[in-house]
Amino acid sequence: MAETERRDPDQLLADVQRAEAKARRGRLRIFFGASAGVGKTYSMLEAARATLAGGADIVVGYVEPHGRAETEGLLEGLPQLPFLPVRYRGIVRREFDLDAALKRVPAIVLVDELAHSNLTEGEPLPRHAKRWQDVEELLDAGISVWTTLNVQHLESLNDVVAGITGVRQQETLPDRIFDEADEVELIDLPPDDLLQRLKAGKVYAAAQASKATESFFRKPNLLALRELALRRTADRVDAAALEFAGQSPSSRPWLARDRFLIAVTPDGQGEELVRIGKRFADALDAEWMVVSVETPQLLKLSETERNRRINVLRLAESLGAETVTIDGASAADALLEYARLRNITRIVTGEAKRTGWRAWLRRSTTTELVRRGRGFDISVISRRGTRGPDSADKRLPARVAQHEIEWERYWAALAICACCTAAAAVMYPYFALTNLVMVYLLGATVAALRLGRGPASLAAVANVIVLDFCFVPPRFTFAVSNLEYLVTFAVMLVLALVIANLVANVRAQTRVAGARERRTSLLYAMSRELAATRAFDNLARVAVKHVAETFSGRAALLLPDSRGRLQGPRTTDPATLEGPDLSVAQWVFDHGRPAGLGTDTLPAATAQYLPLNATQQTLGVLAVQPAQRRRLLLPEQRHLLETFAGQIALAIERAQRTEEAEAARVAVETESLRNSLLASISHDLRTPLAAIIAASHALNDPKMQPDAETRARLAGIVENTAQEISELVSNVLDLMSFQFGEVHLNRDAHSVDVLVESALARLEGRLARHPVELALPADLPLVDVDALLVTRALVNVLDNAAKHTPPGTRITISAGLETDAVRLVVDDNGPGLPQGPPEQLFAKFERGKSEADVGGAGLGLAICKAIIEAHGGRITAAQRPGGGARFTLTLPVRAPR
Repeated sequence: MAETERRDPDQLLADVQRAEAKARRGRLRIFFGASAGVGKTYSMLEAARATLAGGADIVVGYVEPHGRAETEGLLEGLPQLPFLPVRYRGIVRREFDLDAALKRVPAIVLVDELAHSNLTEGEPLPRHAKRWQDVEELLDAGISVWTTLNVQHLESLNDVVAGITGVRQQETLPDRIFDEADEVELIDLPPDDLLQRLKAGKVYAAAQASKATESFFRKPNLLALRELALRRTADRVDAAALEFAGQSPSSRPWLARDRFLIAVTPDGQGEELVRIGKRFADALDAEWMVVSVETPQLLKLSETERNRRINVLRLAESLGAETVTIDGASAADALLEYARLRNITRIVTGEAKRTGWRAWLRRSTTTELVRRGRGFDISVISRRGTRGPDSADKRLPARVAQHEIEWERYWAALAICACCTAAAAVMYPYFALTNLVMVYLLGATVAALRLGRGPASLAAVANVIVLDFCFVPPRFTFAVSNLEYLVTFAVMLVLALVIANLVANVRAQTRVAGARERRTSLLYAMSRELAATRAFDNLARVAVKHVAETFSGRAALLLPDSRGRLQGPRTTDPATLEGPDLSVAQWVFDHGRPAGLGTDTLPAATAQYLPLNATQQTLGVLAVQPAQRRRLLLPEQRHLLETFAGQIALAIERAQRTEEAEAARVAVETESLRNSLLASISHDLRTPLAAIIAASHALNDPKMQPDAETRARLAGIVENTAQEISELVSNVLDLMSFQFGEVHLNRDAHSVDVLVESALARLEGRLARHPVELALPADLPLVDVDALLVTRALVNVLDNAAKHTPPGTRITISAGLETDAVRLVVDDNGPGLPQGPPEQLFAKFERGKSEADVGGAGLGLAICKAIIEAHGGRITAAQRPGGGARFTLTLPVRAPR
């Protein structure tokens, strides 16, 4: 293969991972039709019977026969799952039992009516709001699903279907479900045949059929719906061909893709624009995003209008768009700036909302985009003439939110006017009238800065009235002697109102920018604090604190135990969510998808649960319960929460990796220590054991018959060598005990003299040829130590001096007092320390001389260091001034806290 035809390795890896994920997932087969009655369910059941005859494990999960005898006949003989009885408004309805299907685990399950809405107000509550979400969970569990769908239930075609039939469908599903289906089988029936079936009562009962024929099932409607179904199926074929062409190494590179920006506002056209944008993106294979601009006017909308904006953005996300919220004083300026930043090729917007004299005073966003959008294709979408039943409310203009009037602000505005009047009265004899106007303008500006648009407007009007009444001749009357004053009043009023409006807009934008800056700083603060935290409890505390503060509510970090079952919160801070629903959290942990408040899964929950997804697994669940539902309904807020969850997951994964690395390091060090011990012991035991064997053989050999002196010398060799082996084994055991923290100190007050004398008594034989000099002051305080261990340390230091110095070398033991400690010094005038850093002598298996000269495993000083440091002291080695070696031991007078 030529070099230019080689595929990108990263792309190959992504393709392999995608193929593996697809292999684990069940297959979705959709029987697709233009409308009810074309035979989708009938064809699905026929295919199911043929598949069952071939030996496949196929069951009926839910099929609605609608009283059709033909459909009921096909159901006979097919294995069926029991229905789930749901109590709803005093009646019991039959629904699909998702848990029964998951428990049965068939190869294929039939689930009719993919766009069906579950009874979210029924009992028991459904796990998902829509049936297509139930189907997705089945697919994730590896169960293949066969289902049915009408073209009018595709979300992107909702407006088109409403324009054709005059009926807006309430049950819709995202287009991606249809696009990602493994197989779509079009069930086509000519309109005349469908109408004939309808009249024959094979679709609905006679009374319903007559009504349906007059409204929905009219031939022009059926022809248009059939065209939509055929076109949508053809689009799938085109998409498959493009995908195959893109995977082919010999295919030519495709041109750069278009990028659409859909500008939406919280009015009735927002949803229509989103659906049109989806169709544009599908037709042109383009990237698309939906952008909403937070202007000062948007902040004045009612709760209903703001919720409509949320619904529009959530609809866009469900259709696969990237949703973005930006802020700015002018929507047109913000949109054009963002479009240039993201290299947008086409901007799609709705028709101008402002017409007539209002458009002359202030151009609408659409007009500004067309006038100034050089370099962009601007598509203006007019409103559709035919609307659904819910469109009446959407046609109403956005109304300003009805807030409770803060009368104290208006009284304050009048007070400012009074202050300006008092100041003007003082200035009146000395200054011209124009200077008094400046005083009143200053008062209007102060009112705008401090009180808001409404009180500032009142102050502007009151200032004009008071100025005219009190200072314009003739005074104390509203009569005006000079018409020039009317111009002054008009300019003053307009200027004051403009200032009030501008200041109010700046205040609103400052508030929005401040909120976003606060969220960014909180995210940065949490990331920085998580990076400096390691323990899981501390991580949970940091995460809960920052999430709760950002979203004005409570939060909890739920981590699994060794069996994979989530446990309750580990923290008890005031910000911790008490009593989270562990069943919902466990579902999120098992499936790796969000659930709860603001999602399509278990939306009745009072909190939202997000999985903490790492690179290879789900580490836990973050539960958030905001004080206001809107805090989690806005897409940008949800994205922020997902960012928080991602940062927390990274911190937990880092902590786990640190623990694993530490455990691996300890394991490697333990294995290395074990190998070193085995190697050292095997070498150091060989010579003593050989000496013991030789001496024992000489003592027991009847041919040698040694005399009494020789027997005593041989017995001494056996005894001394056995003692060396015992000390070696003791050193090894002690070192292992200190290594794993298994030593418990039995502290008590002891005299330094007694400790030194005990050590010398144990080394009486080895120090026989080394004179020992003691210089211990009588007034030394008692030391708080474990006498046996400290004596052992002194024995090792003195034994080290005896081993590594020639006979006759003097050993001096002195002591002195330090702050809260006693300093013991062991000097010798031998050859001194070997070359190299003195600290190396306290390492395990380190020897001062070669193995041929001196025996031992090199553990004595290492054990000394472990013992002294366990007491809170220290031990050092240095060259002695004048020659020789010096070892200094520091022992605490009191036990360290």
